[in-house]
Amino acid sequence: MTAPEGRGIAGPESSSFRILHVSTGNVCRSPITERLTRHALCDRLGDPRGGGLIVESAGTWGHEGAPMEANAELVLADFGADATGFTGRELLDEHVIRADLVLTATRDHRAQVISMGHSAGLRTFTLKEFTRLVRAIDPATLPDPRDEGMVERARALVRAAAALRGWLLAPSVEADEVNDPYGAPITFFRSIGDEINQALDPVVTALTGVSARR
Repeated sequence: MTAPEGRGIAGPESSSFRILHVSTGNVCRSPITERLTRHALCDRLGDPRGGGLIVESAGTWGHEGAPMEANAELVLADFGADATGFTGRELLDEHVIRADLVLTATRDHRAQVISMGHSAGLRTFTLKEFTRLVRAIDPATLPDPRDEGMVERARALVRAAAALRGWLLAPSVEADEVNDPYGAPITFFRSIGDEINQALDPVVTALTGVSARR
């Protein structure tokens, strides 16, 4: 059986743009990132599907069907984000094939996603790497979502970030990593939540063209 062709950043036209967040167990970091992304989209756009932006998550050693860690739920509650209905997923080929942008917690996760194939290299970044690249992109060079739609803007953003990779390097090995809070106390979970939220803010702003409400 031949696997379907990956969409990637040059895939077939679609009315949606899928963002896939990846960590290890899909019970801590990637659920927090998924639900904070959805929350940020709602904050800016008033629509959980964000003008065609679909947000999902999975884990490289995902606990299929497992609930989110209790401390992760508490972190989401701190931000007013919704944790209900979440179940863990193991990362599968089909998730990578369908994703237009893959954001991982660490470089190891990024390498694992890319090793799965499906032309994933140009659309897979660590979250913090993508944030760093996005900050260097002039928003004026991206399509106006009011004219061309959110999906076209998102695709252009990924292409621009991929073009910058290799030119705009991380200041340190750890700079592009989000540490695993699994088994840690709530204080550490909250510090990771703050870290993820700060990394997401410029990304969601660049994707939507709308700044967060303060």
